[in-house]
Amino acid sequence: MRLKRSPGWRALAGMAGRALVLVAVLAAAFGCSVPFLREVGYATLAQGERNGHEAFGRDYMIVTQGEASSRAAREMLERGGNVVDAAAAASFALAVERPQSTGLGGGGFMLIHWATSGEVIAVDFRETAPRRATEALFQDPAGRVIPGLSTEGIRAAAVPGLVAGILAVHGRYGKLPRRDVLAPSIRLARRGFRVYPHLAQALLARAQALRRFPAARATFLKADGTPYREGELLRQPDLARTLETIAERGTAGFYAGWVADALLAQQRELNGLITRDDLEGYQVRFRAPVLGTYRDYQIVSMPLPSAGGIQLVEILNLLEAQPLGRLGPSAAETIHSVAAAMQQSFADRARYLGDDDFVRVPVAGLTSKAYARALSQRLPARARKPWELEGDRPLPPEGGETTHFTIADRWGNVVSSTQTINGWFGSGVVVPGAGFVLNNEMDDFSAKPGMPNKFGVVSDRQNAIAPGKRPLSSMAPTLVRKNGRPVLALGSPAGSRIITCIALVALNYLQFQLPLYEAVAALRYHHQWRPDELEVEPPGFAPETARALEALGYRVVNRDSGCKVQAVAVEGDRLHGVSDPRGEGLALGEDWPPLARDPRRRAPIPPD
Repeated sequence: MRLKRSPGWRALAGMAGRALVLVAVLAAAFGCSVPFLREVGYATLAQGERNGHEAFGRDYMIVTQGEASSRAAREMLERGGNVVDAAAAASFALAVERPQSTGLGGGGFMLIHWATSGEVIAVDFRETAPRRATEALFQDPAGRVIPGLSTEGIRAAAVPGLVAGILAVHGRYGKLPRRDVLAPSIRLARRGFRVYPHLAQALLARAQALRRFPAARATFLKADGTPYREGELLRQPDLARTLETIAERGTAGFYAGWVADALLAQQRELNGLITRDDLEGYQVRFRAPVLGTYRDYQIVSMPLPSAGGIQLVEILNLLEAQPLGRLGPSAAETIHSVAAAMQQSFADRARYLGDDDFVRVPVAGLTSKAYARALSQRLPARARKPWELEGDRPLPPEGGETTHFTIADRWGNVVSSTQTINGWFGSGVVVPGAGFVLNNEMDDFSAKPGMPNKFGVVSDRQNAIAPGKRPLSSMAPTLVRKNGRPVLALGSPAGSRIITCIALVALNYLQFQLPLYEAVAALRYHHQWRPDELEVEPPGFAPETARALEALGYRVVNRDSGCKVQAVAVEGDRLHGVSDPRGEGLALGEDWPPLARDPRRRAPIPPD
């Protein structure tokens, strides 16, 4: 049964052509002109390609980082499935289409909003430390951290949770048979797809690591050992076989049987830590979300072991009383206020946050308005140095290669999920015969208290390795509601930058009232306390803004944020979706744009 198609929104196609007019109006409203346009990214938006990255609809909206994955989700909705069926299909398709970002050997988080009850469920299928893991796992006998041991190879892998998580959610809330939701991913793995630019870049960057492991080499490199290039066909028949087994047997098709046997045989061969008890004992957690408010809006986000929801609420609490609306998003004063709030949240993360199944965390205090008021009185007029912040401890490293999708329907049901294997191609290890990459999530623990990870993030003993523990994460699928109804749902990959990217997009949309596409595409900046840098994505701030920030004591550094926000807004009786134009995702609504008419979008699956 196909969803009813509504006729009303093809006229919105003219919006792109009117973008510059809108920009001029917004600039006038903020009392600024060229610098504002440049800083929020409008100077490049008019030249960008909106088609495929923005869509409108009444019945449903899908935004993912993969063209085939968005279509897999749409297939479920048009078969009569619900948002959870669509989310399950997208998850398994992304495991095929974005093997550098996510996969069966990884894990993630999910928020589900049910319109009839108003309930929001937070699902935690984060990876866990093997039972044989120890706090000093990545240290030598002298207590020094061994470089690379937590990021590459068999011991970098934690126990995967993605298959258990997606099947648990689908089994509880889905409508369609399991075989139906896995069918698109099986087809995609067997038939293959054309390598797109980001995958080609990841393959090239990680080719040396992939050559170390025979199954990884056979899966992701050509016969001569060179990586696949953009436009070449990548097939994954071993992964197709694993997906078929999961379709037939459910979790027993992954955590037991031949797939588990293959994984465990490799663990023994390479001296890994994961055992059969680890696989059989993995548990998905259904948790209460983190709640906060920003002006008239309720913020609903992911709880621990994600730091993301707590930090997001803290940042917005600190900014609520600031005169951001009067200053505008591009003012140096605004950027300073936001950066100071970011710094404080990361300092608090380092001091307090960890898996609260193992350690005590003052969540209510950190997310309270009283705490924000007390801190707001101490927000400085100039940039603070790391040692000036209370709780001065370094943060642990965190991989930035992740994926996110958001799916919503006309009734107000929403699924927003972030999934990962951590770094590009995770540990670099592929399970022989099963075709999936093992994560390197053990790097998200604190290899040694106070030691920064590869992204410079620092944490203390709260995030130390312990058997069965879940490493701290920044993944933060987030829902914004007003009067109990969804207004905005979003999330992103990019490690520690996830939190600040979501905060900026939320501020752009809720506080500065930018249209959703512009709110997502606007220039991004990031400060995580350590290192002592204010990052801004190229081309950077306007020269006068950069000079003003440097005069305030900031060290401004141009660096790609890595964020690829996938956002859906509810605007009256329509759904508005944006897949970050920095990436290669696809926004799909049932009304517009008619993608078949756009010859520039390459079909991801070759014809039979």
